Amino acid sequence: MKKTLFFSAALLIGAIQSSIAQTQNANANAHAKATVVVPIAISNINDLNFGNIAVSASAGGTVVLDPTNNTRTSSNGVSLPANQGTVQAAMFEVTGAPLFTYTISVPSQLLVYNGSNNMTVNNFISTPIAGSLDNSGKQTLKIGATLTVNPNQADGNYQSSGQGFTVTVQYN
Repeated sequence: MKKTLFFSAALLIGAIQSSIAQTQNANANAHAKATVVVPIAISNINDLNFGNIAVSASAGGTVVLDPTNNTRTSSNGVSLPANQGTVQAAMFEVTGAPLFTYTISVPSQLLVYNGSNNMTVNNFISTPIAGSLDNSGKQTLKIGATLTVNPNQADGNYQSSGQGFTVTVQYN
């Protein structure tokens, strides 16, 4: 009976100690934090301008404006006169949080008009292709494209309607 009583007492003490150990708590605290960065912004500096072009009566073609160096190339029935007029890639200034990267979205196509006559602008390309703001939170972005000229295209000044085309930038 002494063994049973000793065993029962040992069991009871073990259960009490186990119960006490299970009810002990440990706590730690943490703070919630967030950093709000300056919104990314884009502003237009120059419009896209293909300059003066000439077209054959029998064959249309294209003019490609390279945004890296404002050079043009033509194909098929389109030629580029020596008096080139104003040739420039569209230029934008992107501003935001220093050293942040961003994506650039350009339109798929756009029409330019002179009365009821029109031409298609497509194959927009940006330089750089992906954006990276410098230490001051700025970067210059240039946009070039391809102008498709129809055979016997009516002469005159052509321009996009409304607000023109939209370039969108967004933080990565």
